[in-house]
Amino acid sequence: MYKAKVNVTLRNSILDPKGKAAHHALQNLGLKSVKDVRIGKFIELNINAASKDEAYLLAETACAKLLANEVMEDFHITIE
Repeated sequence: MYKAKVNVTLRNSILDPKGKAAHHALQNLGLKSVKDVRIGKFIELNINAASKDEAYLLAETACAKLLANEVMEDFHITIE
């Protein structure tokens, strides 16, 4: 059994209104050192696979088919 940890983020070229709103709120709270905020999502998958490579491929397929919009989002997978 492997655990896939997936971070999905908007591509840099895509406007992030949630990140912009969070950045504005942080500035209003006096956290002026925060220069940019991008908000994404974190997903954990428990995968029953024969190898780490197979688990990675299954997680990648899940991201490409459902968990991430590859037109607007990037994803990074870590297998444990």
